[in-house]
Amino acid sequence: MKTNFIKFLALIAFVGTVSCSSSDDDSNTDPVDQITDYLPLSVGNYWTYDVTTEGVTNRDSLYSSNDTLISGIAHKKFKTLEALPNGFYSTSLKNNGLRVDDGTVKMSGTASFDYGLGNPINISISNFIILKESGVSNEQLSAVTGTFSQTIEGYPLDFTYTLKTVSDGQAVSFTSPTADVYTNLIKTKVILNLKITTTQSIGGFPVTVTILAPQDVVTSTQHYAKGIGMVYTNTNITYQLQEFPGLTLPFPSSGNQTQLEFLDTYVAEE
Repeated sequence: MKTNFIKFLALIAFVGTVSCSSSDDDSNTDPVDQITDYLPLSVGNYWTYDVTTEGVTNRDSLYSSNDTLISGIAHKKFKTLEALPNGFYSTSLKNNGLRVDDGTVKMSGTASFDYGLGNPINISISNFIILKESGVSNEQLSAVTGTFSQTIEGYPLDFTYTLKTVSDGQAVSFTSPTADVYTNLIKTKVILNLKITTTQSIGGFPVTVTILAPQDVVTSTQHYAKGIGMVYTNTNITYQLQEFPGLTLPFPSSGNQTQLEFLDTYVAEE
């Protein structure tokens, strides 16, 4: 159950990094593209990643599939070969539209995910910035807040979240844990802050208690190399629940998991 709850926290962030649109129609038109050196979006570009979680390595294949119009604005639609990708990064981009806007990359789309912990979850955002070429350290790029409810193994839970992206600055060079060396990089952090409450009957009266005080439960640091795209992501998922006598939750009181995504092969044309 610990692994499933950690997946659930990641799931909230996965869904949070997509946006819902009232008009999302595929188009075969050839829109005029803006270009970013740090995430080339041309149709046909692809990236394969080795994804390591708790000592187990899997593979993701992410690619730019086709041009699409979302609310009348041209985007590149990203897809994965896998029905359910393993990595945080590929999952975030899967089936969503990306576009370049004045030195930033913005993401839009719709998504619904279900890990078997309850009903599928949807969180809506719009024009979410996932990288900024001129970003400086600690500069907030985008943020969205909201609430939703979910029942997990009979426990009604209310979630209050803030999902944001923050520039983590630039780097002249970077050596990944696999000893691959990249130059001219920018970094972005994706951070999910979460609060969870539940309402229980105590002595015949409904009582609302906070089981997860507001805390950053997902922090994903993504490295983008000039002319290539995302080359390395380190995602940490961690939480510490409050303890209440007489209240036994169906998941561990704490958890910590780190996932690493390493670029293997790619084609990245502007």
